[in-house]
Amino acid sequence: MRPILLNGHTRSLTKIKYNREGDLLFSVSKDHTPTVWYSHNGERLGTYEGHGGTCWDIDVNGTTTRVLTGSGDNTCRLWEATTGKQLHVFETKSAVRSVAFAFGDKEAIFVTDATMGNKSTIHFVKIAENPEEQQPPYKTITTNEAKFSIARWGYLNKTIVVGHDDGTISIFDAKTGELIRKAKDHTDTIQDLQFSNDLSYFITASKDTNSFIYDYETLKVLKRYPTERPVNSAAISPLKDHIILGGGQDAMSVTTTSVTAGKFEVRFFHKIFQEEIGRVKGHFGPINTLAFHPSGKSFASGGEDGYIRIHHLDPDYFTFKYDEEE
Repeated sequence: MRPILLNGHTRSLTKIKYNREGDLLFSVSKDHTPTVWYSHNGERLGTYEGHGGTCWDIDVNGTTTRVLTGSGDNTCRLWEATTGKQLHVFETKSAVRSVAFAFGDKEAIFVTDATMGNKSTIHFVKIAENPEEQQPPYKTITTNEAKFSIARWGYLNKTIVVGHDDGTISIFDAKTGELIRKAKDHTDTIQDLQFSNDLSYFITASKDTNSFIYDYETLKVLKRYPTERPVNSAAISPLKDHIILGGGQDAMSVTTTSVTAGKFEVRFFHKIFQEEIGRVKGHFGPINTLAFHPSGKSFASGGEDGYIRIHHLDPDYFTFKYDEEE
């Protein structure tokens, strides 16, 4: 399994995201420049120029016509996916940590930080067909408790599933903004939250060194994957009963340990049996973001080292089975 190395960012990766077809990979990093790549060969297609700070999150709509980015420059920006043209800037009072298009692409949300007296807020926007008619957010959800770290749309856009800085998972009604339910199984920041294909469950990655699979309806923990280091990202395979985890210590303590100590590997776990089944080496620093290709035949990882690695999985990966799975 020889990886394709994508070298275009000058600083740490923060988020990578495949489009629905999987032919394109979108990435953001601390270097202010969202980038798009061909996923099959790693060729860089282009960049989205305009941000003045670290970009924390990126999303692409279902038809790959619009891209949404959130940045530490206190803006959320809407772009034309194919040309890189900036279509709209949503000005905010604090850093934008998380962005997400709704299913159907008619709406989007973005999450702003709690800083300088501003509450952590989820902003709802309707995406205008004509960018010149784009309106500001029409609704917000705020919290007086631990700030929001990540937010994603739930089933049929009826809910918003939110991760908090203290490890809480909350589900809000997308229409009324009311809290439906919450669970606190993690003890530290939720770094990542990715849904299964059918949206019936999702996986979390937390600084508390654990990754859990939650049932979407009940917020019960279905599966647990404990590790020894902070988990920065977790992804669910759309093809096999596998999940992948990536993480590592924060940047301050990285220099005191060696790469060979197994700190910076992508770890494969069996989703049902919760056993580790393999590791993929490569990054020279913590892994900050992971994504499975929609086909499940490859995955990508973005690291603190500024590189994205695309791994096309070997044929024997697809034939591997436990005796119980025969």
